[in-house]
Amino acid sequence: MKDIELRGRVVIYTIQGCSSCYRAKRTLARFGLPFVEVDLNLHAELMNDLLTWTSRNSVPLIFFNDLFIGGVRDLEKQVKDEWKFQELIAYVRDNLPGPNAPQLPSSTVEKRAGLEDFVCEPDQYAALVADLRSSGIISDHRKGLSMYKHSFTGKNFIDWVVKTREVDRVTAIEMGESLIQQHFAHNVKRASKFTDDASVFRLLDDEQSGALNAGTMSECLPLPASALGESLRHQVLSIYGSHLSAEGKAVDYNGIAESEEFASYVNLTRELQRVDVSSLSREEKLAFFINVYNALVIHANITVGPPHNLWQRYRFFSTISYIIGGASYSLQDIENGILRANRKGVGQLFRPFGKSDPRLKVALQSPEPLIHFALVCGAKSCPPIKTYSAKNINEELQISAKSFLESDDGCTLDVSGHELALSQIFKWYREDFGSTNEEVAQWVYSHMEENEKKVKLGDMLKDKNVKVTFMPYDWSMNSQ
Repeated sequence: MKDIELRGRVVIYTIQGCSSCYRAKRTLARFGLPFVEVDLNLHAELMNDLLTWTSRNSVPLIFFNDLFIGGVRDLEKQVKDEWKFQELIAYVRDNLPGPNAPQLPSSTVEKRAGLEDFVCEPDQYAALVADLRSSGIISDHRKGLSMYKHSFTGKNFIDWVVKTREVDRVTAIEMGESLIQQHFAHNVKRASKFTDDASVFRLLDDEQSGALNAGTMSECLPLPASALGESLRHQVLSIYGSHLSAEGKAVDYNGIAESEEFASYVNLTRELQRVDVSSLSREEKLAFFINVYNALVIHANITVGPPHNLWQRYRFFSTISYIIGGASYSLQDIENGILRANRKGVGQLFRPFGKSDPRLKVALQSPEPLIHFALVCGAKSCPPIKTYSAKNINEELQISAKSFLESDDGCTLDVSGHELALSQIFKWYREDFGSTNEEVAQWVYSHMEENEKKVKLGDMLKDKNVKVTFMPYDWSMNSQ
C-alpha cells in the first residue's frame, strides 16, 4: 500500500528485539502509515519522561500527534473499529503535531561509540612487559610434580629489575606487585602478593587459555569498566543494527563474521583482559555482564560453531569464555556465578565459585531473576537480543520480561483447560521465581504487561485452579 501523506506524525517508541514493537510496526505499515521510530536503547534518557506521561514502562508506546494510543494491543483494538481508526488516520493526516505532541530527540540515529571513541593511553608497564619478554628469565619451572611453562620466579624478576632499572629491591617488589594488580601477570598458585623468592609467576598472555579474547595483551591503560562496557555495548549495537532480524529473534551469523564491525568488536575485547570489574555497582554489573554474555555467545557461534546436542551444549556453556580482569569467565560463570549470585546452574553439582575464588567478590549479592529474559543462548526459544544500559537497567529488564511474557515463547494460556504454559526457563531456574508452581505463576502474573492476557491469568489464579506446564524448548540455532 502506498504511504499516506501526513501533516502530523505517528511516533512509536521501541527497543531492540521487541516482538510487540515489530507487530505494531507491521500493523502501521499495512495501512500505509509512515512513522518515526525512537529506539529507547539509543535514547534511554527519555524513559522517565515517558513513564510519567503514559504511566507505562512497557513498549511499544504509540502516539498519533499528541494522542497516546497505547501499546500494540491498543493499536489492534483501534484497527478493529474501522470507523474510529479512520478518524485517527484523518487526525494525523490533516493536523500538524502541535505543542503537546512528543518532542523527538535531536536525532533518531544513534551516534555510535566503539573503537573510534576509544583512545589508547600507553601503559608504562606494557613496556616493562615487552622488555621482560626479551630478558631471558622466562622459561619452564618445576615446583614439586608440576611444570609451569613460560614462567619466571619472583627472585629472578627482582634481580633483573634491580639491574636494568637501577632501583632497590623494595621498589622492584612494588613493580612486581603492580604487574599482578594490573593483571599483566599472576602467581601460578593464585597467591595475591609478589614475593622475592622462588615463587613462580606467569604473564597473562602466556596462559594456556581457550578464552576467545586470549593472546596478546593490550598495551593501553585499562579503561574504567563502566566506560569499557559502554564502548562494547555501542560496538555490539552497531553489529545488531546491521545483522539482526527486525524482531530481534534471528541472527545473520555469516554477515557478522564478514563485517568490519565484528572485527572491531573482537579487537576491543582485548581491553577486557585487565579491566577492573570489582568496583562496579550492581546496575553496572548487570548491564556489563549481560551485554558481554550475549556478545560472547555470538562470538563463539561464529568462531567455534554452535552446539548440536546436550553434551556439546554443556561444554559450550562451561568452556566458552573471556578473560575479564585477569580471570577467566565462562558463560556459566557469568550467568550463574555473577548474575545469579553464585547459584548452581542446570546440571551443575557445585556452585561456580568456591569460597577462595577471587571472582566471588564480583558476584551480585543476591540473584536477579529478570536476567533470564535478557540472556540469549543462541537458540530459537531464547528471548530476543538487546543491549542494556547501566543507567536504566532495572526499567529495561522489566520491559524485557513483559515483552517475553507477552510472546508465545514465554507464556501461553488455555483458559478452558485452566493451564498456564511457560518457557522451560521457569523450570530450569525455578528457585529464582518461587519454590512451587503456584509461586512461579504468581511471579509471572506480577511481571506481565497490563492487558487482557494478564486479566485472564489473574482470574485463573483467583479460582486457585491453575495447572502449570512447561513448553518444549527449541534448541535449534537462531540464525537467519
